Amino acid sequence: MKESKAVRGLKIAEPLIFEKSRKGRSGFTPPPDRFLGDVKAGIPASLLRPEMDCLPDVTEPEAVRHFVRLSQFNFGVDTGFYPLGSCTMKYNPKINEATAALPGFARLHPYSPESFSQGALQLMYELEQYLGEISGMAGVTLQPAAGAHGEFTGMRMIRAALERRGDVRTKVLIPDTAHGTNPASCTLNGYQAVEVKSSPRGVLTAAAVAELMDDQVAALMVTNPNTLGLFEEEIAEICQVVHEGGGYMYADGANLNALMGIARPGDMGFDVIQFNLHKTFSTPHGGGGPGSGPVGVCAELLPFMPVPRIGKDGERYYLDFELPSTIGRVRAFYGNFLVMVRAYTYIREMGAEGLKLAAQMAVLNANYMRSKLGKTYEIPFDRMCMHECVATDSHLKKYGVSNVDVAKGLIDRGFHPPTVSFPINVHGALMVEPTETESREEIDRFLRALEEISEVAATDAASLHNAPQMTYICRPDEAAAARQLILTADMMIEEG
Repeated sequence: MKESKAVRGLKIAEPLIFEKSRKGRSGFTPPPDRFLGDVKAGIPASLLRPEMDCLPDVTEPEAVRHFVRLSQFNFGVDTGFYPLGSCTMKYNPKINEATAALPGFARLHPYSPESFSQGALQLMYELEQYLGEISGMAGVTLQPAAGAHGEFTGMRMIRAALERRGDVRTKVLIPDTAHGTNPASCTLNGYQAVEVKSSPRGVLTAAAVAELMDDQVAALMVTNPNTLGLFEEEIAEICQVVHEGGGYMYADGANLNALMGIARPGDMGFDVIQFNLHKTFSTPHGGGGPGSGPVGVCAELLPFMPVPRIGKDGERYYLDFELPSTIGRVRAFYGNFLVMVRAYTYIREMGAEGLKLAAQMAVLNANYMRSKLGKTYEIPFDRMCMHECVATDSHLKKYGVSNVDVAKGLIDRGFHPPTVSFPINVHGALMVEPTETESREEIDRFLRALEEISEVAATDAASLHNAPQMTYICRPDEAAAARQLILTADMMIEEG
């Protein structure tokens, strides 16, 4: 089937709304009160604000067009394929938004008494049960507001448990394929991060862990599958090494989308896991939020959970603050509630078999992409992967083309770039996660774009160095942009 060409001609540069302001313009004029005339006449002077020169004066059409144009600058999962490796940018079903917008959820005040909040408490209680079943953990807290916040919370509980038994330790082992937040979360809890090198196969070995394991190691943090998209084949043996040394096993759950319904981290031997509801359970994310990073723990760590816990007494749900060894609150109120509503909706809509099928389709899509992509790009670990695959730019180096050029070239071809230069142990990495929500046709279009870039690199490398050209702002000098901030639209137009 012949593909249509997109129209590219109407790109409107939009200034700051303050630059559109003209004194005296207004988008709204309140009608006069039929009894008082001037509406201000009926309002006490103490409640009236003085004129505010700091706000822009614009008409209604100017305001509407400004914000509509800004909205059209965005790219998200509703716009197209979002292949960020390690981020699980899957499509977010609209039923999630409908349930999160229900007045009983959306308008519920966090200070509402328990008697007025039974529906919300029931939802949170049941979501904890679902997450515990999916992960194989004894208990779950919903408080943490993001994945990294969940890591911090999980490590706090590990630290509290060690201190409770009088075993103060100083180090946490972290693989070289780890997410960047892992060492940060350890450092914030007072631990030294110690790197564990992966094997030539891209996974950890029990021998490498045993070599570093001593009585100062509090835990090993592992993302499984790891950021190369590979399942940690020796995970059971690794758990045994750490547990015999008195440490805990922490699972970074960012890649749970490859496992849900198929394998449970708790059954593998993990003691703690954080969930990324905004990844695995389909809440829109990117650009800083919204997020939710619940934490599941084994039975041994239950006494150290944050408070309040959600309890159930017969048919009544309540907040339980009575946990003597708790690490205390880690979040105001009870977490990002509407993200929980979306995740709960997704789990209920999919059911156990649906979640399993989603994971299977995510793995199938990633392996389809790996097998096709390997015909043009180098795949450093070219064997069965899980939810994502990693390619490199090595075959393009002779043309002076890098993975960044590939990423920029994809933008001109209508695709958001994949993750580049990560994981850091793969030089020139292009890490792609298609997720289960992309069709074979969409994946094929993406692969054709990558093949075209490879062909262009051999004949017209300069065009890739200057990409993207089909955007509102073309390729900036990224180093200069970080050092010399441009803060006005006029300056952006002059520079671009």
